[in-house]
Amino acid sequence: MQQKTIYLIRHGETDYNRRGVVQGSGVDSDLNDMGRAQALAFFQAYQHVPFRKIYISALKRTYQTVEPFIELGMPYEKLPGLNEISWGVMEGKVPGNIDNEYYRNLIESWAAGKTDLPTDGGESPDDVVNRQKVAFKSILSHTDEETVLVAMHGRAMRILLCWLTNRPLAQMDHFEHSNLCLYKLIYTYDTNEFSIELANDTSHLLTLALA
Repeated sequence: MQQKTIYLIRHGETDYNRRGVVQGSGVDSDLNDMGRAQALAFFQAYQHVPFRKIYISALKRTYQTVEPFIELGMPYEKLPGLNEISWGVMEGKVPGNIDNEYYRNLIESWAAGKTDLPTDGGESPDDVVNRQKVAFKSILSHTDEETVLVAMHGRAMRILLCWLTNRPLAQMDHFEHSNLCLYKLIYTYDTNEFSIELANDTSHLLTLALA
């Protein structure tokens, strides 16, 4: 059976992550020193993997996360469909009491199945998965790329993993994530099914804790 192995990672830490500022797709932030250290630790742990191609979002924090691999000459492609959800008016803000209430109500509405509800001025989970389907159709069409690396974003990963594993989008918060976590997925072409071999794995970052 023909298969594709997908190493799906979230980008490394940014100062916005550290400060609790909402980024979304409208804030194109850089990795901070910790994020770059995380990127290097991931590279050191997985540089032996024969990635045929790297796929990233259109936001530079994903490019910077996989930059050590790209510097080796590995081909890469930007797919805007992998971008983070647009949080609309919340982007660039540190949630205060009102924003926290808004955010909580939004997450609760999504968990109740109202995944067509968009953020104020932004996207809904349904919007996000529709563009992800286009991006992943492109990724899966390259059957010669047996092993690929995909770098994207936290909320977008949760949405994607629901779709890939045939879960309702309302269950997106089932999928935990942290900066530069790894989900290792196996896609089987014959059955059109994904299986998860590793979930929210951060063992490659243990060297940072010991430093």
